[in-house]
Amino acid sequence: MINIPVKYNNLAKAISGGFRKVRYVVITGGRGSSKSFSTQTILCDACIRENNGILFTRYTMKSAHKSIIPEFREKVELLNANSLTEETKEDIKFSHNGSLISFSGIKTSSGDQTANLKSLKGYNVWVLEEAEELRDEEKFDDIQLSFRDGNKVNLIVIILNPTTKEHWVYKRFFENKGVKEGYNGNKGDTCYIHTTYLDNYNNLSKSFIDDVESLKKINPKKYKHKILGGWLEKAEGVIYENWAIGEFKDTGISAYGLDFGFSVDPTALVHVSVDKNLKKIYVKLLCYRPKMSTDDIANELKQCDKRLIVADNSESRLISELKQRRYNVEACEKGAGSITAGISLIQDYELIVDEKSIDIVKELNNYVWNDKKSKLPIDDYNHALDAIRYAVKRLLKGQISYSIQRARTGKRLVG
Repeated sequence: MINIPVKYNNLAKAISGGFRKVRYVVITGGRGSSKSFSTQTILCDACIRENNGILFTRYTMKSAHKSIIPEFREKVELLNANSLTEETKEDIKFSHNGSLISFSGIKTSSGDQTANLKSLKGYNVWVLEEAEELRDEEKFDDIQLSFRDGNKVNLIVIILNPTTKEHWVYKRFFENKGVKEGYNGNKGDTCYIHTTYLDNYNNLSKSFIDDVESLKKINPKKYKHKILGGWLEKAEGVIYENWAIGEFKDTGISAYGLDFGFSVDPTALVHVSVDKNLKKIYVKLLCYRPKMSTDDIANELKQCDKRLIVADNSESRLISELKQRRYNVEACEKGAGSITAGISLIQDYELIVDEKSIDIVKELNNYVWNDKKSKLPIDDYNHALDAIRYAVKRLLKGQISYSIQRARTGKRLVG
């Protein structure tokens, strides 16, 4: 007998067309909540019962035949449907009715293949598992808009472990729709399913239950996020914790930082002012926009009053063009250890963030170590923060050697 939490009945109903208005199914939950097992079992059952074309994706996926297909094969066996299927390296076919489950990563080793997923025929259900890894809402829409078969139910299934409330899934499906986290039911075109280990209690080992109950006592915050699947106000292990909202003050030791973006990433312009005595860095966001031309950037720089602008040195052509327009722009200094040195330098101060600089706050709440041991931060939520770092390093240039040594050792130096 297959034991699936009863809340997943709504997923089966949605795939079979039982909810006429539902296009999206958002599945959230913590560890031990049976998200993957239940979803995979219901997908296989849906393909056995009716003709369905299902595209199952993760943002990154190793060879499907070594990773995800064996998981689905297990569900096929549990449903006693081995004789009805045949599999290749990329899909499982159901011979009796033409159903198909295909597997793909959105980001491949050579880049992202969103373009290859735009012209999709024969699929009526798209499943995005581990959706927390897809940070770009435009990529999501590029794919989901391809599911428009007029003869079948067109369903988008989003499965994720909740991260921070800055993630587009939270903003789009919870905040903007007025839906509370943990909600189960339908609202508009979206079906919500949220489960925890308590919904799957009878299928879990005693050792798992004991560990969970212990975590509940020792670390209630982690228990709420990891086990109950709660959304965080900010990411765990953020790099900068030394900040507060406050009034921007121009101390006279100030400069501007400029980080270039374009298509998806924003160009960020910040005003930075340092109080060495009080060990405070005041920051104010002046621009945070994608798809800016040279003329657009030049217009934003008019508010810098001919003061020094320290810019990302990866765009030498842009810097040269801005200099020709008589802006006081210089390239930042980069090299081995420069990122961690700049981070260490800023960590010695308190950041005071202007109250209107909400995108800086968003980055501060989500900028974490990708690998804390080797001091490698994630390459995301860092556009304004990189611009701040460029300016701070220039303003506190004499302290850089100190910060490089501290970044390498992880210790503060005396004297």
